[in-house]
Amino acid sequence: MLLLLQDSISSTTESPGLGFLEGNIIQGVQILKLLIETVSALIIGIGVMIALFYFIKSFLPPKVQNYNKIRLVLARYLALALEFQLGADILSTAIAPTWDQIGKLGAIAIIRTALNYFLTLEMKEEQKQNDQEQDLHDQASRNDYDSSPDSSSQKSRL
Repeated sequence: MLLLLQDSISSTTESPGLGFLEGNIIQGVQILKLLIETVSALIIGIGVMIALFYFIKSFLPPKVQNYNKIRLVLARYLALALEFQLGADILSTAIAPTWDQIGKLGAIAIIRTALNYFLTLEMKEEQKQNDQEQDLHDQASRNDYDSSPDSSSQKSRL
């Protein structure tokens, strides 16, 4: 991948009609794009490692009832990585020399934006479901405490 980038950079800077400054700007933007894509890949890798840790931990007692927490962790990292990828795509459109390349980059940006949108919706739904489950659990815990013999004798003393 790095060799392809170097080839495209050298061919861009050697093109006739491009000034020295324009070639350097294009080269800088391509390097920046590569760095942003690398950060995005690292974010995905970190998210996968953390989700994998939680997944392996879920096999130990107390076992989890569902994997929503693990999915939410991974989804957050994927959404963040998609944002970085979208930023790299936007940089690409700044230096894309043909309408064909701009069209392809635009299509990729639309797909990534749609993925991010639906991923965010799913995260909100799962978070809402987790909050409802936690509320039910908290309410059941309070009811158990209120109905215990110790708590009723403490209430009568008050």
